[in-house]
Amino acid sequence: MAVTPARAKTLALSLENASSYPHFDRIAFRTPRRTFATLALNGADMNFAFDLELQARFCELAPHAIAPVPGGWGRMGFTRCDLRAIDAATFKEALLAAHARANAPKPKPKRAGKAAPPKEKRARKAR
Repeated sequence: MAVTPARAKTLALSLENASSYPHFDRIAFRTPRRTFATLALNGADMNFAFDLELQARFCELAPHAIAPVPGGWGRMGFTRCDLRAIDAATFKEALLAAHARANAPKPKPKRAGKAAPPKEKRARKAR
């Protein structure tokens, strides 16, 4: 059974911390941290902001309805979902996965270079 654009929008906005805003010819859905999906104004499709692992998983799960967005966006994990071809359960699972990724706390940055020397060594160099 296909997912209607109205149902897709309702589900997206029902998720924790979700809001929407206009985004070119689409409606974007985001958490305070990042956008997790965009819905075409004509209601034909929804794009999910996946990482490459999630993208591969859902493309394999529903190859008739889910595929990478063509070009560079697709190589970064953005994934198109044909709302007329997707079943409701798979759509909801994909939407929840994209939302969870966007709602997760930002990872702590990795420190570049060497760790600071122990305090004793720093003190001797300062003298």
